[in-house]
Amino acid sequence: MLNIFLANNPEQLLRGFLYTGRDAKMIKAVLFDLDGTLVNSLEDLAASVNYALHKCGLPTHPVEEYRYFVGNGMKNLIERTLPAQHRDTELYNTVFDLFYNHYSTHFADRTAPYDGIKELLIELKKRGIKIAVVSNKAHEMTLEVIKKLFGQCFDVVYGKCEGYPVKPDPTLSLKAVKELGVTAEECIFVGDSGMDAKTAVNIGCVGVGVLWGFRTKEELLENGAVCTVHTPKEILGVIDELNRTDVQ
Repeated sequence: MLNIFLANNPEQLLRGFLYTGRDAKMIKAVLFDLDGTLVNSLEDLAASVNYALHKCGLPTHPVEEYRYFVGNGMKNLIERTLPAQHRDTELYNTVFDLFYNHYSTHFADRTAPYDGIKELLIELKKRGIKIAVVSNKAHEMTLEVIKKLFGQCFDVVYGKCEGYPVKPDPTLSLKAVKELGVTAEECIFVGDSGMDAKTAVNIGCVGVGVLWGFRTKEELLENGAVCTVHTPKEILGVIDELNRTDVQ
């Protein structure tokens, strides 16, 4: 039995949203968030930011606090970790540069795919389902992480690009959808935060929240996730449910 948590009454949700509400579109692509969804990068991000803060004589933060610092891009990450009275432009730029230079060479010291992710990606490819990454991490760094940990597995990869707003704005995600050659209704968006859930809503696709990441089930559901999953394998079950044609 599929072990997913449905946002509403299961039968009502499956019959009312997953099928009739989607005009029986088959799922042909999966868009993934990166940090907290595909990879556990918390320790490396925390280590690099704390390095920069320490170099500037500023207080550092426990690793667990970074669960709520990350998610909206690297610039917002630095701003959130700085004391309010020290967020002036000059100091901010100094901390950001120290962080980015350190992280550029230490982004994979401890960062690794979550258990079951690589197996999930292999199975999706076997099924002919296209896969993409849309992250708020800087584009160049997103490419480096994906290349280091996943090689050429993904069909489309985007991080934060110049001229494009960060998620939950749908612009960059819709660009990825177009490049995949599918429609938004033929996708699911998989992520670990409320921002990812909002992105799915803004795109017009099904949002699936993962519970192995940085945020909570409550945050995911409050922001529009249709369901949450406990393991990567369960995402296959969600796709199977969405692609069923026998529900009246």
